[in-house]
Amino acid sequence: MSTFTIFLALIIIVAFLLVVVIMVQNPKGGGLSSSFGGGGQQMGGVKKTTDFLDKSTWTLATVLLVLILLSNVTIMDSPVAQESGIFESDEPVETNIPAQPATNTANDQATQTDTAQ
Repeated sequence: MSTFTIFLALIIIVAFLLVVVIMVQNPKGGGLSSSFGGGGQQMGGVKKTTDFLDKSTWTLATVLLVLILLSNVTIMDSPVAQESGIFESDEPVETNIPAQPATNTANDQATQTDTAQ
């Protein structure tokens, strides 16, 4: 199992957790914390839940970004990723151009002669 595969699995797990944490939050500020009771009626439960969700969102987003950057470094360092030698080569690159179909020159000359008269 390569390091890139491990990073890829971690990226998928962190991305899934990030989606779950974001979906739990309510865009209007209520979210999971509003289901525990009214606005500020509880001493610290609501505020702590909101802080936890906010901090976990930022933490998971940062971890996801770091994992993506580290996986990119492992791709570049792996022996599988080889640079193309096309631009470094001094030899001309041959291209195969398909041959043009042969035209009937006798018919072309006869057509030109008929149009000229």
